[in-house]
This record gives sequence, C-alpha cells and structure tokens, in this order.
Amino acid sequence: MKKYILCLFSLIAIGIHAQDPWKIKVTDINSDNYYGVTVANGMLGLVSSPEPLRTSNVVLAGSYDKYGRGRVSNFLNGFNMLNTSLSINGKTIRRENISNFTQELDMKQAMQRSSFSFEDKAEVTYSYLALRQLPYCAMLVVEITPRTDITIGVANIQETPDAFRNNQMYYNEINRQHASIKLLSTQAESPTGKLKICASSAFIFSESADDEPRVMHSTPNNNNHNMRFSKQLKSGETYRFCVVGSTITSAHHPDPMNEAERLTIFAYLEGYERLIERHTQQWDELWQSDIEIEGDAQSQQDIHSMIYHLYSFVREGSALSISPMGLSGLGYNGHIFWDADTWIFPALLMLQPTLAESLINYRFNRLEAAKQNAFEHGYKGAMYSWESSDSGFEETPVWALSGTFEHHISGCVALAAWNYYRVTQDRNWLEKKGFPILESTANFWLSRAEADKEGTYHIRNVVAADEWAENVDDDAYTNGVAKVNLMAAAQAARILKQPLNTQWEKVASKLIIHQFADGVTQEYSTYKGEKIKQADANLLAYPLGLISNPAQIKKDLAFYEVRVPEKDTPAMTQAIFSLLYARLGNAEKAWHFFQDAYLPNLNPPFRVIAETKGGTNPYFVTGAGGVLQSIMMGFGGLEITDNGVTQIKSTLPPHWKKLTLKGIGAKREKFLIQKK
Repeated sequence: MKKYILCLFSLIAIGIHAQDPWKIKVTDINSDNYYGVTVANGMLGLVSSPEPLRTSNVVLAGSYDKYGRGRVSNFLNGFNMLNTSLSINGKTIRRENISNFTQELDMKQAMQRSSFSFEDKAEVTYSYLALRQLPYCAMLVVEITPRTDITIGVANIQETPDAFRNNQMYYNEINRQHASIKLLSTQAESPTGKLKICASSAFIFSESADDEPRVMHSTPNNNNHNMRFSKQLKSGETYRFCVVGSTITSAHHPDPMNEAERLTIFAYLEGYERLIERHTQQWDELWQSDIEIEGDAQSQQDIHSMIYHLYSFVREGSALSISPMGLSGLGYNGHIFWDADTWIFPALLMLQPTLAESLINYRFNRLEAAKQNAFEHGYKGAMYSWESSDSGFEETPVWALSGTFEHHISGCVALAAWNYYRVTQDRNWLEKKGFPILESTANFWLSRAEADKEGTYHIRNVVAADEWAENVDDDAYTNGVAKVNLMAAAQAARILKQPLNTQWEKVASKLIIHQFADGVTQEYSTYKGEKIKQADANLLAYPLGLISNPAQIKKDLAFYEVRVPEKDTPAMTQAIFSLLYARLGNAEKAWHFFQDAYLPNLNPPFRVIAETKGGTNPYFVTGAGGVLQSIMMGFGGLEITDNGVTQIKSTLPPHWKKLTLKGIGAKREKFLIQKK
C-alpha cells in the first residue's frame, strides 16, 4: 500500500493530465520547483528554463575536461548560443511582467514550444530545437503578434561560462548579393586548456536581404557580447525571426572556431523552412519505431517521453555512448557506466539498432584502453572501466570503490555486443568488432576467476551490481554475467570458425552461483538478507537468462522485492521486477512495479524522471531504459534469441486494451498484444 500511495502522491504533485500522447503542456511554471526538459539531437542538448526565451543549460556530447568533482573528467557546460533578450516598447521581457505563460514539449517533432502575453501589447511564441540533421546546430524561432503598433528590440547574447578561460569574441559580416550574414562568435579554452570550445550564431530574418533590420554589435564586458536589432511592428501582423547557432570543440574538429562559423553559415543559407522540414522528416523516420498503448492515456504519454529521451540522447554514426543523465545536464560528470550497456542499450536495440550500434562501437573503440586497464590490475584480456569518458581509461573518483572493484561492467559490454549480433545477424560486424570484444573480455574472466580444490571457480573481492555490497566474493550477477560472456565468446568463435579456447566453457560451467538452504539465489557468498541498493540476483533471470524455471524466478522475486528501500535507490530495479512478473503472468504485480519504477521519481512540470524517488537530478535515462524493457520484454513478451527477436508469453496490465510494438529489431517487425 505504501508504494501505491507514493505513486498517487507523485501524480497529484505533478498535476498534469495526459491530454495528448505526443505533447506535454504545462502552465504552472514555478522557477522554485522547475526541472527542465531537454531537446537534443544525440550530440547537442538544450535544457529548458522557467525564464522566457532562455535555455538553462547547453551540453555537447564528447567534450570533457578535468575540473570540479573528484579530479576526473567532467562534462563541460557549453556556450548558450541561442540566449536571447526581447524588449517591447523599451520594456525587457521577464518572467515577472508576462502572463499566460505556457511551455510545451512536442515529442513527435522534438521541439520545446512556449507562449506568453505581454501586457495588452503583444502575443509571443517561441520554439527551441536541436536540429536532428545537423549534430552541432540548434535553432530558436520567435513569432510576435502585436495587439497594437509596437517597437521590438532583440539581442542575441553569448556569455562565456565561468569555468572557461582565455575567451576571444568575434563579430563578422559576410555580404553576398542574395544574403548578408552577421556572425556572433566566441572561442574559449576549457578549464585546463585541454579543449577549445567555440560557438557561433546568426539571425535568420523573414524579410528579403534588402529589407532586413540593421544589426549592431556590442561588447558590454570581456565575458560576453551580443548582436541586436530593433523593428517597428504593426498591429495584427505576425513577425518571425530565428536565431541559428552552432557549437563544436577541438574534440570533434581540428579547427573548431572556423567550423562553428561554417556550420552556422550552412544553416543560415538552408533557411528556416528547409531546416524545419529536414528536422521533422528525420524525427518522423525515428518514430516509425514506437510503442502504442490503448486504454491508458497517461502511460502512453509517459512512454513516448521515455522513447523521445532515448532517441534524443543518442546519435547514429557518432560512436558515442550515453551517460545516466544523457544530454540533460552534467550529472555523473557525463561518464559512461553499465547503465548504457545493460539498461539503455537493450531498449534502443529493439527500437533503433542503428542508434544502439553507436553505443557498442564506443566500447569497441576503447578496447585497447580496457586491455591496458586489465594489465594494470594484473589480469589478461580486457577489463572495462567502471566510469569512462573520452579516453576509455578509468574516470571514477578514487573514493568510490566501484572504480576499482565493480568488474561486472566487462561482462555487460560483452553481453551488449553479443545481443547486437543476435538481433542484427551482422556477421561482418561480429567478426570485425563483436568478437574482439567477446574474446578479450572472456580472457579477462579466465584470469579473474579462481579455482578451489574441488574445481569450482570463484570471482572474489568485487563490488556487486548491488553497490552496497563492497568487496564481497561470488556476487551472483558478476559471476552470472561472466558465465554468459564466456559462453558467448565460445559460440561466436564457432560461428566465425575462429580458434576456440576450451577454457571458456569449462570455467563458465564451474563458476558458482550460491543459494540459501531454501533454494533462493544468494546475492553473494556471505549475504544474509540485508537491504539492497538495486537488483542483482534477479538479473540472472533477465537479462542473463541463466534462471528460467518459473518457480525459481518467483521465489527470488518474493525474497528480494521487499529488500529494496523506498529512498536512495535507483529507478531501474522495479522495472526488472515488473518485467519478470509479466513473464510469470502476474499482471497485477507487474503493473504495480511498472508504476513504482518511475511514478514516484517524476519531477515537475514535465514529468522528468529522477534517479531516485523524490530525487532532483533528472533526466535519468537509465530508469527510462529499464521501464521500456519492462514493456517490450515484459508485457510485450519479446525475447532476443540466436535467430533474432521473437515473442514469448505476454501479459498486459488489467486495464490496457492493446499494446503495439512497431519497427522492432533489424527486420522492423510489428508485434501486437491484445486482450482476448
């Protein structure tokens, strides 16, 4: 009952009704209780603000430097190249002097739209979007409809983030017969000087080149500059202007300053209509893979939000992975954990294999760093870092023992690689990238496992998947994922006719998984039933598939589901409970844990998911990945097999009428689950 009360409280606190499956519209915009929503294109993330015409944060994937927490690499705040100020008849627009302020996330078109009234003078609407077709570009679109004749003043402002140094500010005009492009540009160095970070922006006007407003440049101080224009508008005539901006670093391009300006020029000359058309076209293509729920409007809206964030935070062909908070901010320093491989990757693999490929290619490109990490610890093969950034070397702060001992990450990477092959059946990929990962991680486990005198193998002194269990022996998930890793390496070797290390299967068969006297899977060798931070032993049933007996799965669920505290535990555990109960045919319990997996974690006003119940660090895309797995592999009954994706027994929540899974896997299949 306690969990149901939490879910109800969360719904009341957020105060949103699911009026539209694709749009989340909010009117209660309180800056003291506001958690922004992100529009992103897999490379660039823009986080909304409770202040009009502002974004609160800009995040650029793949850009790290050492500053702040733990003497390790951190995501960098980017330039806010779309930051804009608007005045009407000399009065600057602020949150305090506007009315009817609404914000809306359009998930179908990946835009954040807002509107407000200013006195009795004008109605203003504006939209932010991270252009899907241009990875380093974003656009702001502003439309003003005067109620009386007015004069507007507009300024596009670039301010250098506090941590940056040696900033240089430029203003450039490029004049052609058909266009006059005014570029506001800034270059700075990251805190240690490791990177150059650059940004550029330009106005796109509705008028012809000859009739455009005059743009002026000013530099109020050595930390920011702006370009601005003014224009008289007549009553009832809607006026539109845009700001298009680009940002890129030396991590992405050897000449970032010039490239930022080139990209802005490219976007400018594409023009408003083509930019919008190509952006929406690419999002329409992404949404060909979707989850449709009939009979539960709120769940439908929430699931679309989760899919939207997954699609927003990953980019095809980038060979970049995804942090627990995606591109929504600097949470967890933007590092890559098992969250990417175990919780987010499977959902993407079902919906968008080409996006999922970027995550596993990220791991392949850091295989040599993983081998070096194993060498440093006295092991063979490849030992992936618990927290990884650009280099692939360990980035966990030294006070967190997970960076030294949470070794199951190597098995998680291997399982993702193996499942990518199983879904896509891409033998060429398996040979060139998948098998090198499987082989090297399997060899790591051979050197990591220790045999006792009876010939049983143990993996000792680890931090468990349940991270409250530090320096324990024979963690159930660690030993389980090592088993799967070793067996997958052997199977891949046979497929490719590669040399087979017979020790892989021998060690896999002898790795111990402990049980209590009553047959419940024991989390680790000395576990006595303590509270757990997150699912561990239950993961042997899914995703590992090492436990398949329904009675055993039910017994393990009954034991562990009551050992996860309500507070300070991450969201994804309840999603696994939901998934497993759905597979057992227990619709009521599956629905309970589905709700418990995210409803108590929602924050206003856009229902963004935090890592923990009542937490304040959204957006926790790890939790979204877990919930999406609970729908597709739980309620929907999908299963990854050696021959691709198939469907096993499915169970719908009591009030759902129909569940449709569209564009699934490499074959883009459709699965329908309907009440009989």
